Amino acid sequence: MTVPWLTLLGLIPLLGAAVLCLPLKQVAKGVGMAFALATAGVAFAVAGLYGSGTPLAELVPWIPQFGASWALGVDGMSLMMVLLTAVLTPVVLLAEWKLAGTSLSRWGSQAFFGLVLLLESLALFVFLADDVLLFYLFFEATLIPMYFLIGGYGGAKRSYAAVKFLIFSLAGGLIMLASVVGLYVESVRQLGAPSFLLSDLVGLTYSRELGLWLMAGFLVAFIIKAPMVPFHSWLPTAAEESTPGTSVLLVGVLDKIGTFGMIKFCLTLFPDASREIGPVMIVLALISILYGAVAAIGSKNLLRLVAYTSVSHFGFMVLGIYTFTTGGISGTIFYMLNHGFSTAVLFLVLGFLISRRGTAAVNAFGGVEKVAPVLAGSLLLAGLSALGLPGMSTFVSEFMVLAGTWSREPWVAAVAVLGTVLAAVYVLLMYQRTMTGPPTEQVLDTVTTDLGVREKTVAGLLVAVILALGFVPQLALTTIEPTAVTVLTRAGISDPVAPFGEEAK
Repeated sequence: MTVPWLTLLGLIPLLGAAVLCLPLKQVAKGVGMAFALATAGVAFAVAGLYGSGTPLAELVPWIPQFGASWALGVDGMSLMMVLLTAVLTPVVLLAEWKLAGTSLSRWGSQAFFGLVLLLESLALFVFLADDVLLFYLFFEATLIPMYFLIGGYGGAKRSYAAVKFLIFSLAGGLIMLASVVGLYVESVRQLGAPSFLLSDLVGLTYSRELGLWLMAGFLVAFIIKAPMVPFHSWLPTAAEESTPGTSVLLVGVLDKIGTFGMIKFCLTLFPDASREIGPVMIVLALISILYGAVAAIGSKNLLRLVAYTSVSHFGFMVLGIYTFTTGGISGTIFYMLNHGFSTAVLFLVLGFLISRRGTAAVNAFGGVEKVAPVLAGSLLLAGLSALGLPGMSTFVSEFMVLAGTWSREPWVAAVAVLGTVLAAVYVLLMYQRTMTGPPTEQVLDTVTTDLGVREKTVAGLLVAVILALGFVPQLALTTIEPTAVTVLTRAGISDPVAPFGEEAK
């Protein structure tokens, strides 16, 4: 390959972040958007090359003494995450075009745009890394721009939220580091030379105890990142105190590293340990599904409500992984993509509403649909996507996860379906409490304008993607399914041939 497309993809937003360190003043936001759009263009070019069968892998020795390499690669799952990141970044910048420069900010819009581009660069390299040490370094590096995005922009308790996010994330990263070191030692022992390349580490074998311990180091970090109960409490706090755009990048992009890592590292490197821990993960997934939904119903803050819905949705994603079926894992990867767009439109439309009213308290609204019908309609579409209405992309991925679960464990699928029922409750209750009825005096005084052109563009683009993937899911599934098949093949797991857990023989 003459052009290092994958390296170029990650370097463009990094260069943009560097340029925004210059005193650009009035043109800073335009420059930031230009780099974000250029990154999206390269991402779609990479998707085209991948679809045409062009090899997309880069391997350059980095630290030979440690066996570390600059190794980047792309498969169906990483490509979906790359496209998600590349599309959401310019959408977030457009949504925050004015908000990032208001009194909510500590440093202004130029710093916000620069931090977003830096975060985009690091996230892209996380999804592309085929070297465990490289993955770990970028995994940890993403914490830096996100910490400043939470702590520098948002609500009154943003500093507390940023520190809480950092403590939880660093704790998970340090636990993962122990397993990274363990892999280094095992590579030396079994291969005769150190290596962090996934292609080398896949061939290693471990005793039952060692495999469980090494896998646990990765898994704990990914459970925190996902986030799953009981390590989820940092997310509602961060979402409540962040700007809506920051929450989109946090929940829509960074948190996907958790489920991404479970598939790419836990299942691939430690298949025996993953099968053994599977029942525990299924129970945690069910708890997250139900707890997140119930907590969303009881939330009095709109942004916390969306955060809790994500805890529930991540439970579905983890459930799809640990039922060990092609349909379940394909559904999870598709869910990761769909949830990114669905949560983005929900956070951003609520952000437009909150910026008008000046508060995120649920009881501060009422009758908004009478004074801002386009805003109310956009929120309804976003909510219907969150509850998985047929025709929306989330319905397809949720159905695939439940169908894959049913083929392995019908009773688990039956319990998980309760999460979809509760989803309808928290979405419709939220809409009823905020949008319907006569407008309150406070709403009449503050919500004086409907969505403008910029805001309609943001909501319209995201809804269009959700509907396109809902009606034509093969746009993504033809790329996703081969990755799911490869993961299960490497793990030595066969799909069940009957719906009651009887495996192929």
